[in-house]
Amino acid sequence: MRDLEDQIDVFPREMVLRRIDPGRNMRRFYRLSVEPDLFGGASLVREWGRIGRPGQHLSEPHPDEGQAINALLRLAATKRRRGYQA
Repeated sequence: MRDLEDQIDVFPREMVLRRIDPGRNMRRFYRLSVEPDLFGGASLVREWGRIGRPGQHLSEPHPDEGQAINALLRLAATKRRRGYQA
């Protein structure tokens, strides 16, 4: 029997995306993570900004972890369409 740490994480709880374009002097990051809250739900925590600088934060509450992960995947797909890569 395998340990839980060895299993592939099908539904990511954390993701870091970057968009680097030297021609446009663009070095951006976008970090997404799902964290439990005090009331039994989960929050999607978003952080973004320029690489090497402190970023801005936003926390979106969701009723459960599944909905927060769905929101993370939707937002990551949007960012990938805009040129961000893992």
